[in-house]
Amino acid sequence: MTMEHSPYRLAEELELYLGDPADPRGPFSYAASAELDAREEFPADICRLLDDWGLPDYYVPLGAGGRLRDYEHALQLVRTVARRDLTVAVAHGKTYLGAVCVWIAGSPEQTARLGADIRAGVPVALGLTERAHGSDLLAGEVEAVPDGSGSWRVTGEKWLINNATRGSVLALLARTAPDGGPRGFSVLLTDKRELAPGSYRHLPKVPTHGIRGADISGIALDRARVPRSTVVGAEGGGVETVLKALQLTRTMCASLSLGAADHGLRLALDFAAERELYGRRLAQLPQARHVLASAAADVLTHEAVALVASRLVHTATEELSVVSAVTKYLVPTGTEELLRELAALLGARAFLAGVTSPGVERYGMFEKIERDHRIVALFDGNTLVNLNSLINQFRSLVRRWRRPETGVTEPASSACDLSAPLPAFDATRLTLLSRYGSSLLASLPAWTAQLGEEAEHNPALTPIAEAAEQLLAVTESVHQEMAEPLDVVAGVPYEAFETARRYCLCFAGAACLGLWLHNRRVATGGIWRDASWLRTALDRLLVRLGDRQPGSDPEAYDRLLDEAYAARSAGRLFSLLHLGLVKEPV
Repeated sequence: MTMEHSPYRLAEELELYLGDPADPRGPFSYAASAELDAREEFPADICRLLDDWGLPDYYVPLGAGGRLRDYEHALQLVRTVARRDLTVAVAHGKTYLGAVCVWIAGSPEQTARLGADIRAGVPVALGLTERAHGSDLLAGEVEAVPDGSGSWRVTGEKWLINNATRGSVLALLARTAPDGGPRGFSVLLTDKRELAPGSYRHLPKVPTHGIRGADISGIALDRARVPRSTVVGAEGGGVETVLKALQLTRTMCASLSLGAADHGLRLALDFAAERELYGRRLAQLPQARHVLASAAADVLTHEAVALVASRLVHTATEELSVVSAVTKYLVPTGTEELLRELAALLGARAFLAGVTSPGVERYGMFEKIERDHRIVALFDGNTLVNLNSLINQFRSLVRRWRRPETGVTEPASSACDLSAPLPAFDATRLTLLSRYGSSLLASLPAWTAQLGEEAEHNPALTPIAEAAEQLLAVTESVHQEMAEPLDVVAGVPYEAFETARRYCLCFAGAACLGLWLHNRRVATGGIWRDASWLRTALDRLLVRLGDRQPGSDPEAYDRLLDEAYAARSAGRLFSLLHLGLVKEPV
């Protein structure tokens, strides 16, 4: 039996609406995307196609007139777009990034007006970074000075801003106190349509290695008059608002990586099935099979992490500083490694650009996928930023691990049980640091024990129960490392970053185990049969943790790869739950 789940059904509707991407005559085809990329041209027509379907409505919460009911639906929609073209997903989806500060802290009037604009197709941008300071928000020099008549006069430049030129509305972080500091910045919801001519100008588009058609540019303001009423939330609360907003956007960045991995794996599966080497199909050779099956296992692991994280946004909002940092580190970096491994398998075809060269039509997109995806790890805080965020929370994470409270498993169980309704997102529950650690990892001991009990009655689960016990032991060791005092006089030591990396992998293992335990009775077919996806996911995580040698369970990997090819032949996405695709040539 295949489990029905509404976020996947909604994504399937969008997939079918967009048509066959392999048909060059279609409006959102691989050929069209490749041509736009070659010309470094913004995908305006494709974005209008997404507008016509109503995708902007899912960037706007219900309370602001939109259809953003929960973040799990949004995750699958953006993943669907990213699977076809990451540039389009970034170009269109960045409107949500520009709006999220308002959804968190805006007034009713601001949310209603911005919601109406977005649903009408108005692009929105978030103006944070500056040429000289990058992600150091407290060093920002864009200044807003009161002019004595109820307005700010805003001066300075924001640079490397997505939608800076095309966006009509800009959520701008500006220094509103002369001395700056944590309470010296505010977010100003700036409508460029209302600025006086000559008070601002757009900076040139910046050529980028990937997402070449996206509007990565900037804006320079010269005493631009912005009403005081545009402040989002409390005056001086801009940095806090932005940091809370980034918890949501970091979590949702997983959708970009999932889409890139979906597409890359599909191309590699096709290539291996067609390519002959030494008189055999590449897909029949043991080393190639291991690479493909490992990639397939990683795709499902990352999907499990993203799926659970998108639900934890609602069930464990107070923990989102941890959840978002783990997700933003793990899924993009894991996808980068996955794509590198698949590129080695594809060989020369991984470097051929475009989709029009004879004989390589299906594989010409791989180079673009890998190139575009490299930027995802930089969005909304890079790898080191996210690992450092976890390091700053080691103490509370260890405290929760050692002294779990009564009912600690409830938020994690609700996130892992896909049949459980999600509570409405409450932005007031967001915190800059998680006081209560991670309910997901705190649930790992009980879930491991539960799996062990089930293995006593079902021998097929024995190797998985053993892997879970191994993961639990590693997780205990990681928390012991986290409890060691840090001498940060000379900077955070390398060892702390390595511990944070291992913590992320343990978190992923808990997500996979919790997801399987809570849904195994209704999701019973295919990769759920005999827990085959969980078996390979835990094995891969233990390999990445350095606690197990690769290739220790070839039978499980062979079964998983067979399931990946079965999904491909049936016109389904290779994913945890059923999602039908527009059937491309096999």
